[in-house]
Amino acid sequence: METILITGCSGFIGYHLTKKLLNNYNIIGIDNLNDYYDINLKKSRLNNLKYKNFKFIKCDISDLEELNKIFDKYKIDKVINLAAQAGVRYSIENPDAYINTNIIGFYNILESIRKHKINHLIYASSSSVYGNNELPFKESDSTDNQISVYAATKKTNEILAQTYSNLYNINCTGLRFFTVYGPYGRPDMAYFNFTKKIINKEKIELFNNGESLRDFTYIDDIADGIIKVLDNKVTRIYNIGNSNPIKMLDFINILKESLINNDLIEDYELNIELLPKQPGDVDNTYADIEKIKKDFNYKPNTNIKEGLDKFIKWYKEYYKEG
Repeated sequence: METILITGCSGFIGYHLTKKLLNNYNIIGIDNLNDYYDINLKKSRLNNLKYKNFKFIKCDISDLEELNKIFDKYKIDKVINLAAQAGVRYSIENPDAYINTNIIGFYNILESIRKHKINHLIYASSSSVYGNNELPFKESDSTDNQISVYAATKKTNEILAQTYSNLYNINCTGLRFFTVYGPYGRPDMAYFNFTKKIINKEKIELFNNGESLRDFTYIDDIADGIIKVLDNKVTRIYNIGNSNPIKMLDFINILKESLINNDLIEDYELNIELLPKQPGDVDNTYADIEKIKKDFNYKPNTNIKEGLDKFIKWYKEYYKEG
């Protein structure tokens, strides 16, 4: 059985992917368990990963010495790098965290892979690299006009990966994720924040006057997309999205409906404040997924109503004692 190293294994995407892969692979998961958001949520994810073929190691990928110890100790066949400092707006407030993890940490991963002659790296990029391009976003579009530090670090990852592929014949598959959501998600993400505010009858702020489109992609569809490219043989970048964007005002109403249906609120008129666009935010996201469809027969299976309902059911269960 092959061994896969997954960085960021206690993160949102890392957790769901690890759980799916444990049926067929040995998994070494690393994470620094930082406190960017509730560390208890990260620990709860890890508690669900108690399998014989799962080994967790606390490690920060910005520490090359510690990282190399792991690569020296274990025979690793593939690496999936999901460790990153997330959040577009936070990258404007605290750019150092993004440079350390998303650039230096990513460079360390590449160096460890080169040193240990591992042939395939799969890494997380982001739809943020597109900036405000024409819709839908295609992999062939220009990505030279980032509008946030977070997006700039993800574009840097793509450039570094391509360079290492050229120099050392490392197969690097970059995946541009589009607005991932679902159970065990990050509490700093908009859908999570909206849920809490609707339940507490607090004011909801919608930027860009609620007109922004977001291509919300359910977590299982993201994880399934990653699994499909595990045996990719060439260095390439793919979009993974739902390819069905929704206006934020409409999204709020679907979320409210799910909260009502799951008996978390009674119907009431939401207090929504429409505000101008925030610095760093792109106007719209919309994935063209024809490339990954053609190469790997990828197809997202979860629409927004189904996905939000699954999230709300989890939310209700997870926070029932809160």
